[in-house]
Parts: sequence; C-alpha cells; structure tokens
Amino acid sequence: MPNANDHGLLGPTYKELTESGLVKTGCGSLRGIFCASTTDGTLKLWDNTSGATTVLVNTFTLTAATYYDMADVIFGTGLYATIANTADITVFYF
Repeated sequence: MPNANDHGLLGPTYKELTESGLVKTGCGSLRGIFCASTTDGTLKLWDNTSGATTVLVNTFTLTAATYYDMADVIFGTGLYATIANTADITVFYF
C-alpha cells in the first residue's frame, strides 16, 4: 500500500483495519490511532504477531472521529490489533 514514505516524505506508515489483524512484524513505534467509525468497538494492542502473550495497550472502548495519541510507544516483536464489535481504525506507526 503506497503512503507518504513512497514519495520521499518522512512520517509514520499507516494501516487501516476493520477487523483484528497484524499491523507490523518486528520492532517499531506506535504513533497513534484514528477511529473513523465504530459501533461499540473496543481495541487491544499486542507486542506480538498475534493476539497472544505481551499486551502493549489493554482493551479500551473506541469513540468515532477520535485520534488517540500513543506517544511513540515502542514494541519489539510486532504490533497486532484485536478489534471487538465494529470499528474502522487507522494505525500510524514507524
């Protein structure tokens, strides 16, 4: 998926999710999350390539049209997002 880095611009990479999934494999930094829409959606983030073992950010309820600043939280193994119910989010990371 092309993004700003493909055009020589510096900035975080992003991935849109509407269901649980792997965001990135390997170490990195979580910049933030934008929730475009949700119906009772919750999100849990893992320092892993699956929804198991090391919790990075425990479960929280999402609010539509809200940006969550994650202050460049570091992860080592990978970044995996578990979405419950309905949510459309964009994860920004390095």
